[in-house]
Amino acid sequence: MTHPRHLVLAVMIVTGVAAGQAQSNSDMNDLAERYVKLVLAMGQHDGDYVDAYYGPEAWRAEAEGRPLTLDQIGAEAGALITELDRTATVPDPDELVQLRHQYLRRQLDALQARVGMLGGRSLAFDDESSALYDAVAPRHPDSHFEDTLTRLARALPGQGTLGDRYGAFRVDFVIPSDRLDQVFEAAIAECRRRTQEHVELPAGERFTVEYVTDKSWSGYNWYQGGFRSLIQVNTDLPIYIDRAIDLACHEGYPGHHVYNVLLEQHLVRERGWPEFSVYALFSPQSLIAEGTANYGIEVAFPNEERLAFEREVLFPAAGLDASRATEYYQVQALVGQLDYAGNEAARRYLNGEIDRAAAADWLTRYAMMAPARAEQRTRFFDQYRSYVINYNLGKDLVAAFVEARSLGRPENRWAAFAGLLASPRLPSGLQD
Repeated sequence: MTHPRHLVLAVMIVTGVAAGQAQSNSDMNDLAERYVKLVLAMGQHDGDYVDAYYGPEAWRAEAEGRPLTLDQIGAEAGALITELDRTATVPDPDELVQLRHQYLRRQLDALQARVGMLGGRSLAFDDESSALYDAVAPRHPDSHFEDTLTRLARALPGQGTLGDRYGAFRVDFVIPSDRLDQVFEAAIAECRRRTQEHVELPAGERFTVEYVTDKSWSGYNWYQGGFRSLIQVNTDLPIYIDRAIDLACHEGYPGHHVYNVLLEQHLVRERGWPEFSVYALFSPQSLIAEGTANYGIEVAFPNEERLAFEREVLFPAAGLDASRATEYYQVQALVGQLDYAGNEAARRYLNGEIDRAAAADWLTRYAMMAPARAEQRTRFFDQYRSYVINYNLGKDLVAAFVEARSLGRPENRWAAFAGLLASPRLPSGLQD
């Protein structure tokens, strides 16, 4: 029989823990609000920094009306880090509460690093990616790519350079401009259908698509808040058939759009965590965002399912020869093994080891990019720098994390993937 005094003590302990958790959440929300305002203040110095914001308009107006200097932002970020380190995290069975504290701390570290960069501090490529994205991409020697190029050359026999042969091969798989919207709409609809089978999305979520030019990127998701996105597709260069599903998944379902929707729904609205109402582009959050967006393509279209859908729906919609779908994706699978060549080009270029022309040549030779695409990519390096690691390294880290959580069972993959989308996990936490 339990003694009454023991019951009283147990109630006092439970009540004390609950009170401590409530106070900790209040303290964190105060710090998080100050973090959001600092990110908005950074946006006054760096036009790319604030990728999305849907918090109180008064905070945005404050950032615009009373702008802070970089020195003030750096000092305030340092003070926030000190206070955050002093804020004890009360033991909580909810893993997200613990992850939240770690996330905010690392986001502030990245903010300080970006302040330093804008102030003139120069970082080597790997030091920069570590400071901003909580990760460092592996290095690959030229021989790593040469082996793949040798196999690709066997798959594309003929006259001329390998780049010329690859370019000639791909000509037959360009989506005609007058069919582009039709193909994208079909791809988006299927990506959404497959995602909705496994992920509960809030009512009213949607996005619109715009076709733009003169950008350094091929596609971009501008999250608007309220479960809505604007997705822009760059039409400067030819768009090949594989980009339809890639962009529909990456920018939409189950990629960036779903990622932002789930953060807004579960962390901002349900939990009241204000730090997720703003997305600082040059931060660890971007590796999670880009990694899940790229890996989400494989989650939505596993094994042969993508090829079947392309052959039956997208190739006909584009007016392309569906009988060549298998051939096309066999070649694309080899080219996909060259993904890390872009990192090597960026690393060498941004470290000052090669100039822009040499970086473009490297991309043309080792990443199989057409010269115009390679030149566009060097402009991306100038604008976004070490951000490039988030696509390939991010995908690899997310894939390893999700597969481990899935226990090797494909039927568990969606649940593990959706759980990651709605959490404040850091890149370094993917490797735990």
